[in-house]
Amino acid sequence: MLRGLPAIDKLLDHPDWGDDAHLPHSVRREASRAVVDAVRTAVLSGSLSEVPPLDELVRRARTSAQRTAGPKLVRVVNATGVILHTNLGRAPLAAGALDAIRTIAGGYTNLEMDLWSGKRDSRHGRLTDTFSRVIGCEEVVVANNCAAAVFLALSALAGGGAQVVVSRGELVEIGGSFRMPAIMEASGAKLHEVGATNRTHLRDYEAALDAGARIVMKVHRSNFAQVGFTKEVSIEELGALCSERGALLLHDLGMGVLDKAPGSTRGADGASESVRRSLDAGAQAVLFSGDKMLGGPQAGIIAGSSDVLTKIRKHPVMRLVRPGKLCLLALEATMRAWEMDPTGALLPAARMLSRDEDALRADAESLGARLARLHGVTAEVVPTASTPGGGSLPGMTLPSWGVAVTVEGLSATSTAAALREAEAPIVARIEDDRVLIDVRTLLAGDADAVVQALSA
Repeated sequence: MLRGLPAIDKLLDHPDWGDDAHLPHSVRREASRAVVDAVRTAVLSGSLSEVPPLDELVRRARTSAQRTAGPKLVRVVNATGVILHTNLGRAPLAAGALDAIRTIAGGYTNLEMDLWSGKRDSRHGRLTDTFSRVIGCEEVVVANNCAAAVFLALSALAGGGAQVVVSRGELVEIGGSFRMPAIMEASGAKLHEVGATNRTHLRDYEAALDAGARIVMKVHRSNFAQVGFTKEVSIEELGALCSERGALLLHDLGMGVLDKAPGSTRGADGASESVRRSLDAGAQAVLFSGDKMLGGPQAGIIAGSSDVLTKIRKHPVMRLVRPGKLCLLALEATMRAWEMDPTGALLPAARMLSRDEDALRADAESLGARLARLHGVTAEVVPTASTPGGGSLPGMTLPSWGVAVTVEGLSATSTAAALREAEAPIVARIEDDRVLIDVRTLLAGDADAVVQALSA
């Protein structure tokens, strides 16, 4: 059997490579060697009764070479029902953002040039007008994510060891095991923790300011909720206190909900949280993500008063965390989409949040009927629950509909794995030992991809 293994050159010269013969020779050679080595190992272990034919070995080598040489970031279908899925890139971009990148980023742009004077200016300046119209801020500064925005703001405002007052109940751990207190302390700020884990009162902040602190920071609990015997101080109460004491109020809102956006959460007093509300309450700087509820690219946005943001923008850390033109183009287009339609109808993530339950059921029934016609596939339309995800609205679920799928001869785990390896990868979830396709997070054309993947 070992003598029946083909030479590597035989695989490389085989006509079945077709269009993939243009792949780098080194990639095709290594893929061919790996396939032959795997067969040799199987023969020696006794797990293979005969050597596969040459065309089968070429097919395996070709598939391996395609994976090696192909792009590693690919388009996937989100069938999980998690709208802002961090592992899947969070918010899909609006059509306007994609158009801006396609039509402008392929050439040169006035990223840091004032076209009227011909002189260099700030890359943030052109965003300020749009943000001002949508949320009413005086100025805006953009970093590459919200954690970077927090680090930048505190470096500029408290980096010399100034005290920053923060509730113990708001010292969150964000994705990747990064803890907000560690990021804040790395900026050079000195944290002054107040209150208890579950209850913080206005008097706790008052005592900290009486002790000499001049910066207060409120942090949104992005990825967990507190229930039961709890107490937190509203942004309005903190705004009034800081105004009275001459202190600076920063609000890490995280999610970036706008006034009329769907899916807005409720604060301690039951009122809807939003960037506009925090600014109206007296926060001199509100920090939030571009790729969460805002529905844009990954970015850390700081909106607020000109005097505070000028200090932030001129700090040396700004150079380390500034975004590039792709982010700024997409971000400006995202804000223009909110301006044109404050309900968020022009943004995929906002549309998913507000989708009608009857429409979701109709989509699930249509997909279920198509899947039921496939040989060996059992499909049942079932009610389910989606979630905003992305550390945005902890504890919130949205009624949805999906299709529970079983494939003859395959476990749910094996079916889910096979879907992830499809030509158009499908990422779903498993419930009750069945693969569940939640239709809330399917975009245009995704249902066709699901049918094709299960058919294959």
